[in-house]
Amino acid sequence: MKNIQSYFRAISLFMILLLQATTVKSQMDDGIFPVGVIGEPSGTGVYPAIAESYSSMRENTVYHPLALPPERLPLLLWGNGACRDDGLSYAAFLREVSSHGFIIIAAGYPRETPATNNAAPESTSSSSTQRMEDPTQPQQLLDAIDWIQAQNNEPGSPFYQHVDLDNIGVMGHSCGGLQAMVLSADPRVDSTILFNSGVLNAGPDAGRSGISVLKSDLEKIHAPIAYINGGPSDIAYLNAVDDFERINHVPAFFGENQVGHGGTFRIAPNGGDYAQFATAWMSWLLKGNQHAPMFLGEDCELCSRPNWKVQKKQID
Repeated sequence: MKNIQSYFRAISLFMILLLQATTVKSQMDDGIFPVGVIGEPSGTGVYPAIAESYSSMRENTVYHPLALPPERLPLLLWGNGACRDDGLSYAAFLREVSSHGFIIIAAGYPRETPATNNAAPESTSSSSTQRMEDPTQPQQLLDAIDWIQAQNNEPGSPFYQHVDLDNIGVMGHSCGGLQAMVLSADPRVDSTILFNSGVLNAGPDAGRSGISVLKSDLEKIHAPIAYINGGPSDIAYLNAVDDFERINHVPAFFGENQVGHGGTFRIAPNGGDYAQFATAWMSWLLKGNQHAPMFLGEDCELCSRPNWKVQKKQID
């Protein structure tokens, strides 16, 4: 009898393991990573950072230092280009920023897609009249604030008392920049960066994104904002320029280079100039770092870099 019971227990265990393996393989076949750490730690900051997914939040991907320091870290929210549902779309850039002491939640569950290579993301800012529902929504990033707040208050969580929810920044590229614009109206948000993005001059119906953001929404911005743009060849250039001209009620920064709509996310190690700017800007505004040479002063570091042009309002 004992041998029979042992046999059936072994069969049951085998079936459970087979089911788990099949589930993981199915996830990978669908381009979806199972829950857990993805890839190796990276970044030039003092806290090498990782990407990680959690069963309690299957719509987003978290980037955080592998070893969380004792102090609480500011929270950043990230929207992908094309509002893509892939939290790994900007993995090198986000690991780099996180390695300088930030917890980042990116829209989208981690997936295996062409977005993880060096290809530039598809623009959603074109003049096409065919609008569609975006793969990710601003609301899932707002929900992420509630998720990380619960984790911050849960003694058993790895994020327990490690998140500074009094300092929150939002960022995004292209369509993700429009998501960041929506998030910037939330009173909990302390700063915004739009990369290669801006409110469509011809109105939301002129683009393919389903986000309805109007020029009047610029009045809802209540904290410092920065526009980082790829120059006149960037499809979002005129939209961003018009936004900047309209914003006079909060500190605003406009920096343009000549790399086009794809930015430096994939053409330079660790996200290049874009990651350096995001780190300096958010460190200044969310960590109280008053010595940010990247953008402060008449001879700011970015002002003197080749192919960069800078404009500022209420910054210095």
